[in-house]
Amino acid sequence: MTDHALRLLRQDRRLAELAAFPFDFDLDRAAHGHVEEVRLASGGPLETVAGDDTGGTYFVCADGSVLYADSEGAAGIIGSSVDEALELVIGLPGWRGYTRLSPDDEEKILACVAETEDEIREYYGIDEERAELRAALGFPERSPVELVGRLRAALLRTEPDFVLLNADEGCAYDRLGPAGPPLWEPVLAAGRADLARLREGDHTAWREVAEDPVRRRITLRAAQFDRAEGDLELLRHLLRHEARSSMTDELRLAAVLVGLRGDTGDLPLLLEVRETDFDTACGLGGMPEPGASADELRQWARELDESMFGTDPSDEPVSTWTGLARDQGMADLARVTLIRELDSIFMDQSRLRRPDAPRTLATAPLSGLAQDFEELGDLPQALRAQRLYAALQETAWDRASARHTLARLEREAGRLPQAVDSLAAVRDALATPGDDSLRHWQRVNLGRFIAEEHYRLTLALADAGRPEEARALLRAADAVLGELSDNAAKGVRELAERTAARVREVD
Repeated sequence: MTDHALRLLRQDRRLAELAAFPFDFDLDRAAHGHVEEVRLASGGPLETVAGDDTGGTYFVCADGSVLYADSEGAAGIIGSSVDEALELVIGLPGWRGYTRLSPDDEEKILACVAETEDEIREYYGIDEERAELRAALGFPERSPVELVGRLRAALLRTEPDFVLLNADEGCAYDRLGPAGPPLWEPVLAAGRADLARLREGDHTAWREVAEDPVRRRITLRAAQFDRAEGDLELLRHLLRHEARSSMTDELRLAAVLVGLRGDTGDLPLLLEVRETDFDTACGLGGMPEPGASADELRQWARELDESMFGTDPSDEPVSTWTGLARDQGMADLARVTLIRELDSIFMDQSRLRRPDAPRTLATAPLSGLAQDFEELGDLPQALRAQRLYAALQETAWDRASARHTLARLEREAGRLPQAVDSLAAVRDALATPGDDSLRHWQRVNLGRFIAEEHYRLTLALADAGRPEEARALLRAADAVLGELSDNAAKGVRELAERTAARVREVD
């Protein structure tokens, strides 16, 4: 479809006024923008084309799709073009109340539409206005059921490409309309297909899947949730090849799936895999030794299965699916899922409480999120996660380490003043720790890393044409370096000399 109708509205004031009232698609409101600054998580462009009287805004995305954002923090795609969106708002003036209707429930759709439109008619007309607009814009008359079906299909396209973020805070707008499939469904799709091919005895698939680390891991995950009696030989095959990757969660999973069969003839294979290297020996510790009974083998596998795996994909940690999504090239899907995970922690930090110690927070998930975002190249979200992680640290060591990482991310994101402040907080922790966790910082890697970050940020300040700030931070860097032991300072001195030379050059 094209945006022919939008051009007509812009050229004909009568048509534009009809679209604005009674159908609440007001071109004049575009000049006011949205109620807050927003951006797409994907980084794509947005053009504001209209608004409504509730504070909602219609945006056009790079591919022409129309994204509607309300003033309460929800957003979704409502059409593949402005023309399609206009057909919707004209044909269903109460469309905001239909976003969760199923297109298969014709009776409910017709009842909802009739109720809404009867209420509208009590105050003003819509029938003649709709007929006039449709005729002028060249729109056919479509049934409410068809329009609801098109709305639902459009809303389901919102993720991952059109997720809207608050530009300042980085949090995502809620999804408008139905929830899409859980992340594990698209992640497992290829693995399920490969598992079916392996079960059919496709020799090409046996070779290709086993040789491809990503396909192998996803197929093992598919086998985790679809366990069949006849899978033992293909599981042995995948286990042998997964050992090439050293210790992975999927290697442990493959060992568990084999061990659950209780075939003691598999013990030599399992022990051979365990002894692949030091990591596998540690990761598969507790495995029954040669001579163990079938029951002992099954018990070992069952205990690992119950503690680490299971048969319900929704019970898996979100990191399992985001990691596998990223490995398959589904980076945008992974990013959106991680953003929503981070948002949920911001909204409810009690999610971080340890079950066995409710007054203690387990902040490692935030650090993991920061690393995941950094690997995806999303520094703004990495900073959100790291900033909260740093704020929740209790010991001086953890505060200094977390602020050091925060400073590095801020520097890499070009937020140099913020990075300067973060390093100042690191120095405060070193100077007045409040506990004895930092008593040896001068002799360990943390001290070296802190000194190095001071010099790297000094170089960035010099390169950015901020000589006074560079000189001040250089003095602080030299002071940190002066406290390091000779061994810790060895790897920093060359960087320190290069930084000092650069600052002199800028001066």
